[in-house]
Amino acid sequence: QVQLVESGGGSVQPGGSLTLSCAASGYTDSSMSVGWFRQAPGKEREGVAGIATITGSTYYADFAKGRFTISQDNAKNTVYLQMNSLTPEDTAVYYCAAGEVWPIATMLMANEYTYWGQGTQVTVSS
Repeated sequence: QVQLVESGGGSVQPGGSLTLSCAASGYTDSSMSVGWFRQAPGKEREGVAGIATITGSTYYADFAKGRFTISQDNAKNTVYLQMNSLTPEDTAVYYCAAGEVWPIATMLMANEYTYWGQGTQVTVSS
């Protein structure tokens, strides 16, 4: 059974940084893509970034470009989301998801993913 476990969330001041981790287990399908999503109170879940684990190709939401970086460590079956220059608008529960998602432009579409983690809270405030 596929399991995704997020970690690394927490509270940070505006302008600060956090790195989220998504540890995956239970699958060996190298065609999987992994995406990061977030959901703020009262708002819909939105895609943040995605990575195709077999090629390393990445895709970002406009708000994430230049501030967030998605990366992977295949030896650890872990995908990371490094977040810099955080603002209060980045406050949300962040989720990672996995699935056979392609083409790359669909990586920010939540309904393309099969497996989801439990989420980790990120709070940005002074």
